[in-house]
Amino acid sequence: MINKARLFNGSCFALITTAFSFSIRAGILAQLGTEFNLTAEQLGFINSMWFLGFPLAMIIGGLVYHTVGPKKIMMIAFVSHALGIILTIYSGGYTGLLISTFLIGLGNGCTEAACNPMIADTYSGAEMSKMLNRFHMWFPGGIVVGSLISKFMTDANTGWQAQIWLIMVPTLIYAYLFWGQAFPKPKTEGVTSLGENLKAMATPLYIFMFCCMALTAISEFGPQQWTGLIMSKSGASPMLILALVTGLMAVIRYFAGPIVAKFGQQGVLLGSAILATIGVYLFSTQTGTMAYVSAVFFAMGVALFWPNMIGFIAEKVPLSGALGMSILGGVGMFSTSIFQPIIGQWIDNARAEKTALGLTGDEMELAAGQATLSTMAIFPAILIVAFTILYFWTRNYKAETSATAAAH
Repeated sequence: MINKARLFNGSCFALITTAFSFSIRAGILAQLGTEFNLTAEQLGFINSMWFLGFPLAMIIGGLVYHTVGPKKIMMIAFVSHALGIILTIYSGGYTGLLISTFLIGLGNGCTEAACNPMIADTYSGAEMSKMLNRFHMWFPGGIVVGSLISKFMTDANTGWQAQIWLIMVPTLIYAYLFWGQAFPKPKTEGVTSLGENLKAMATPLYIFMFCCMALTAISEFGPQQWTGLIMSKSGASPMLILALVTGLMAVIRYFAGPIVAKFGQQGVLLGSAILATIGVYLFSTQTGTMAYVSAVFFAMGVALFWPNMIGFIAEKVPLSGALGMSILGGVGMFSTSIFQPIIGQWIDNARAEKTALGLTGDEMELAAGQATLSTMAIFPAILIVAFTILYFWTRNYKAETSATAAAH
């Protein structure tokens, strides 16, 4: 017998582990830089390992899910998470942090690869949609909790090692919940062939969205991952900003149905790009209380990027199948991985420029951080153009389809 509730709760705690690893690492970034004397570029490479391990495991896990099954994938997730956490604490320097962060990324990717189809196999119809939405709530929800815990522990001068140990709590809980359980059998009926998947992924629309996904992902994760370092001198609490952003994202995703129904996926993506650009621009110019206002615009912008990019492909390029959605999610994470050290280099260069202008201390750090955010605003700004093209492209496509149908 399959214990549906236990499997679902285990999945949620596995996703909370992913969220904690994201938010707590963002919260301790400055401490790691100080303790190990790391440049922002080196911190960027460490961040990139999280985003590199994630898509590797997600894509490989997605390909072998129906062969291996979710139980073995989640066993790999647990080993990767546990080793990654322990090695982070005892890393001793830059190389150790690179390896440990990569392992945690692998655990996170395995979680995504196993739990999404497992929940789909456990439930059916409207119940499946409801449970998948509730599952995905825990990524931004877990980031809120992790951000607040990180802030309070940092304020209390608790070492970064204690914060990393906290990630082990949901890790052990999901291992306990999954232990000894029977898992649902994969539903292989109706699965399209790899050849059909690849043929659908070679179409212009899929390739266009593939490129857009690289920009939507970095628009979301770039500013979030660097919030602690960039906003630390702005007069606002960086971890409260992260908690505000992710908390709003969770709420917006919960109520997304009517928004998508009214504006369509293309309209939502275009509106999201506009709001995200405004949000990042405000981050680059505002301080104090206004930084929280910036966070509201940013959250409204990025909240619906990821689910609607995946949903658009599922609806408009259905023959790409699960592989198409996994590859799209993978390119989002790979993009974020590639850009992490680049963003770190932007910060280092901006610090040098501001120091050359005579700025020092907190004033220099704030100016350098805001200059970097100003550069980051280019990502969602490009998306405004891209999603405007998409809006008219797909509208014309539907009109042509209707005309063809009418002619027949």
